[in-house]
Order: sequence, then structure tokens, then C-alpha cells
Amino acid sequence: MSIYAPQNPVARARRARTGRVLALVLAVLGAAVVGPQAFATEAGDVAPVVADTYTVGSGETLWGIAVSRTEPGEDVRDTVVEIQQLNAMSGGDLRAGDQIYVPVAG
Repeated sequence: MSIYAPQNPVARARRARTGRVLALVLAVLGAAVVGPQAFATEAGDVAPVVADTYTVGSGETLWGIAVSRTEPGEDVRDTVVEIQQLNAMSGGDLRAGDQIYVPVAG
């Protein structure tokens, strides 16, 4: 028994279209399986951050806010860096009315 596949242009176009659709479906399924893992982190990689929102007052500086949020015996510079990281800040520019994330004191 042999399988007959017509070789006319319409049949070839249909097989090519079927192949492209199948490739697209496989690509979408592959992305659905692998995609979420590309953004996942292992449980021990990142510690959860507890933060409050803080509204910047007139004349306040990043250093001043960090001083008020730093525990005795800790370095204020570390708190400044943590605030910058929480807010994706490259510098220390703040304006009155800005809402920023600050680490929870205590």
C-alpha cells in the first residue's frame, strides 16, 4: 500500500501552510512552557523586601530620610543605597510630593 500525495501547486501550498501553522503552534507551546522559567528566581536568591511608601516633604533630602529610617548602629549609607534600589534611582534627586518606597524601620 502506498500513500498518494498530489503534487499540484494547490496541494503543495496547503502542505506548506500546514507546516507553518504547526511550527507556530509548537513555538507558542514552547514559549508557554519555557517563558515563565526565564523570569523565575530560586527561592534563596532574593530576600523579600518590606517597604513603606513615603511622601517627600519640602526641603527633605534622601540622606535625611535615610537617617530617620536607619537603626542605631547601622550605616546610613546602606539605607540610602537601599532606598535608591527600591525606587530604581540613579541619584539622590527628590522633589516635594514625590512618593517613594522606604525600608520599614525596626
